[in-house]
Amino acid sequence: MRAIERTAKGVDERYRAATPLRGLLNKVFPDHWSFLLGEIALFSFIVLLLSGVFLTLFFDPSMREITYDGPYAALRGTSMSAAYESSLRLSFEVRGGLFIRQMHHWAALLFLAAIVVHMLRIFFTGAFRKPREANWVIGLLLFWLAFLAGFTGYSMIDDGLSGAGLRIAQAIVLSVPVAGSWLSAALFGGDFPGHLIVGRLYIVHVLLLPAALFALITVHVALVFVQKHTQWPGPGRTENNVVGERFVPRYALKQGGFFMAVFAVVSLTAGLFQINPVWLYGPYRASEVSAGSQPDWYVMFLDGAIRLMPSWQIYLGNYSIPPIFWPAVVLPGILTVAPMAYPWIEARRHRDRRRHNLLDRPRDNPARTGLGVMALSFFLICLISGGNDIIADKFHISLNAMTWAGRIGLLVVSPLAYYVTRRICLGLQQHDREVLAHGIETGIIRRLPDGGFVEVHQPLPPAEYAGWVVPKKMNRLGALAPAVKGFFVPVERKPERKPQPEKELTSR
Repeated sequence: MRAIERTAKGVDERYRAATPLRGLLNKVFPDHWSFLLGEIALFSFIVLLLSGVFLTLFFDPSMREITYDGPYAALRGTSMSAAYESSLRLSFEVRGGLFIRQMHHWAALLFLAAIVVHMLRIFFTGAFRKPREANWVIGLLLFWLAFLAGFTGYSMIDDGLSGAGLRIAQAIVLSVPVAGSWLSAALFGGDFPGHLIVGRLYIVHVLLLPAALFALITVHVALVFVQKHTQWPGPGRTENNVVGERFVPRYALKQGGFFMAVFAVVSLTAGLFQINPVWLYGPYRASEVSAGSQPDWYVMFLDGAIRLMPSWQIYLGNYSIPPIFWPAVVLPGILTVAPMAYPWIEARRHRDRRRHNLLDRPRDNPARTGLGVMALSFFLICLISGGNDIIADKFHISLNAMTWAGRIGLLVVSPLAYYVTRRICLGLQQHDREVLAHGIETGIIRRLPDGGFVEVHQPLPPAEYAGWVVPKKMNRLGALAPAVKGFFVPVERKPERKPQPEKELTSR
């Protein structure tokens, strides 16, 4: 112990490491389940890195033609690319290869899902406001980088399903006015599919995108440490403090246990549920496209938007803009730029330049919550439309009717979702105000002298509505102990004058 003490003292004397390290270890984090959504994304990314290193050792990113002679009898003797053959070898010949493949795929789906849900939590609670605008932008960039990482990951296998998706990607590139054909030739090294695309996707997937994701995640976590962590309003919580647990030891131990839980869930899912059985799709042939081809969920909403877009071809002289350009190029651009600019738009609209460390409840900002639900309904309609052919086939519905239902839904359901959500938020606010004014329902019924019945209400401390959580049940009254000291905003009321007895009026 003395040797360790002397070593630590020597390091501190030379590099002054104790002061910044002490600040790091004493960092306080609030404790709430909604804050774990970001940790799920971080931990699933770690699982992706670990499983991806294993897969890299056995995958051959080459499009050279070989004849399959492996244990899967259905494809034996079939001509295929080396990339697809190595995927089959990983699945059937490498010990634990199929398990790691499925673990990598499930972790990728969880990574994208956790990012989306985490961003929704940030949006609905207003955690993107000053001074966290940069972290909001980084979160959006993380989603699109993860989107590209997932697309390049399942595209480089060169099976029948991923090849169809790669063909759609080439059509999207070709739809870019003027430069589309040049971009496609540069990307594929000539005509589709060429002999270079798998190798290029491999480099992008295993080197460039992971490096960019790692860098942005590092900056994102560093900003969380540098800036104060957001927290929910409550007793003793203000815009200038953080109420929670120190980073070391309890919070760090809890995060370590949570990582093990995420790792266990991904492992269990990979072992029990099959995903992306590439041996069933066969090798990709440019002349063959199988029916019922759908991408992963985070790409399917763009596929649905493409299916819903009317066939409007726009001609400008010798050039034309195909219909696919609007949902596949313009729409992602809008979905990137508009959310990035929203923190500044909202701040300018409300003329709000203050620092915000306390979160909003979604009901307390009806307009923002309505916009979020409207965007979510737009996404879900596009997501369902991405599989409208499967739905039409299984439920015996007209595919044309499904397409028109999606188009009408985008124009009707999304604005309606905004209106309904806004009215619900206003109604919830009004209910909170009524509880503050009249008290909590106790369930005790009292009979009046005139024979009527009323329910007894437990009065609350005099307060006005300020966005705090208002207790609605009697078993929540224990949280009211510090109410007067900050849970509610006290209201100064003038003392009421005692009522004077009414004089009896008699008539002669």
